[in-house]
Amino acid sequence: MMDIYGISRSYTPDMAKATKVLVTMPDELLERIDRETKSLGQTRSDFLQEAARRRLGWPDPAAVDAALERGRTALAGLGGFESAELIRSEREERDARDQRR
Repeated sequence: MMDIYGISRSYTPDMAKATKVLVTMPDELLERIDRETKSLGQTRSDFLQEAARRRLGWPDPAAVDAALERGRTALAGLGGFESAELIRSEREERDARDQRR
C-alpha cells in the first residue's frame, strides 16, 4: 500500500528490526506471487513472511486468536480471582510440606 507520495504504509515499528534480503526466484513464480498479493491486498513482503512462517510452523494469527477465544470461553464461568492470593496459598502449602520432611 502506498500513500500519495509513494511511501509504503505497510511498515510498522517492528519493521525497524527487519532485515532486507535479496532472493532469487524464477520469473513465473514471482509473477504468480505478485498476482496473489494483488488479489489479497498484501505486499510481497507480507506474503513471503506469511509463507515462511507457515512453512516453519509458526502459529497463524487467526489460529492464535481462535485459541484465545476458546480459552476465554472456557474460563468465562469461573468468575474473578486474586492471583496474589493463589500464589500465597500455594507457597504456604509448599512451605508446610517442606516443614514436615
